[in-house]
Amino acid sequence: MVTVRVPATTANLGPGFDTLGLALALYNTLTFEEVPEGLYFEGVEPDYATEENLAVVSYKAVLAKLGLPMPGLRVSIRADIPICRGLGSSAALIAAGAAGANANHGSPLTREELLAVCNDIEGHPDNLAPAIFGGLVASFVENDRPYIARYSLHKSLRCTALIPDFQLSTHLARSVLPKEVPYGDAIFNVSRTAVLLRALENGDAETISVALRDKLHQPFRRTLIPGFDEAEALAHDCGCVAFFLSGAGPTLLCLSADPDFDEKLASRLSRLPGHWQQLPLPVDHEGIIVS
Repeated sequence: MVTVRVPATTANLGPGFDTLGLALALYNTLTFEEVPEGLYFEGVEPDYATEENLAVVSYKAVLAKLGLPMPGLRVSIRADIPICRGLGSSAALIAAGAAGANANHGSPLTREELLAVCNDIEGHPDNLAPAIFGGLVASFVENDRPYIARYSLHKSLRCTALIPDFQLSTHLARSVLPKEVPYGDAIFNVSRTAVLLRALENGDAETISVALRDKLHQPFRRTLIPGFDEAEALAHDCGCVAFFLSGAGPTLLCLSADPDFDEKLASRLSRLPGHWQQLPLPVDHEGIIVS
């Protein structure tokens, strides 16, 4: 029996669409115990207590990779990462199941190999890579193999999530994106992504505020989130360095360097239309932890 802790993640970081991801200190904790037969769940809603549960799917995928049969399994889940909010809840389950299976059988697979197995399930590594490795990660896939590069984030920078009381499916968020983009918009994003990574390492607030802009997904997805414009205006008024969608949304992230930012924002949060939870989220630098 093993217990796996996996962090939440935010993907894209503005211009790094489907490429950049950052691990955040909000966690799902899962325990996996192999039993003679059957499939049992604790802490799981009935609709998700099936073989299609992503943690079970990835557990089985790792065993297949190792050439082992799927045993009976007891899965206990404490899920603090909200679902369908753009904080990597699906990636966390997939990463946890893969790490659990690997640990229960002697940990023969490296984190890089676990990422490859998980990516076959998820289809993109932008959330998976930081969930597994922690920190700020850029990734892409070539010939079914994920490639990653890890970066540091300046210690002065902090993230604050604004989480609404409604969900937004990734399918819907994808459906509003254009099938083709102007050449200039592609250059806009590529150039800013390249500069953004160094600015995040150096804590260069002025450059970050410009480099975190995007033309490929946020202009289209913001229309799906009531209160986006008001939240953005409030965050900037309180002194955030940059404001951006977390993944496909609807969670919104404020990047700040002011230690008083959270207090300023909290005092005015009730002015936003709708119901928003403010959650300071330090960066997680460890990724998956198995015990």
